[in-house]
Amino acid sequence: MITLQLPKVPMPSRVFELVMDAIPEPVCQAVYAAEDAKREVLRYRPLVCDEDRADREAALARMARENKTLAKFNPGLIVRGAA
Repeated sequence: MITLQLPKVPMPSRVFELVMDAIPEPVCQAVYAAEDAKREVLRYRPLVCDEDRADREAALARMARENKTLAKFNPGLIVRGAA
């Protein structure tokens, strides 16, 4: 099974393209969306104000939705570390 774990050494762009070609398009989009949601979650402080809390909860929900897509393909692709 192909995973999207980043190697310790730089991966040539052509190799990355070949790996991404082997993975279905919805899964590729879910990987990018989950990583974006994780960055958003980490950006908000949970107890600062109501707007930040609402934005953080929305980003957590988005990350959970994308993680469900990733888990269907391969549970090892789930994005962690934001909660």
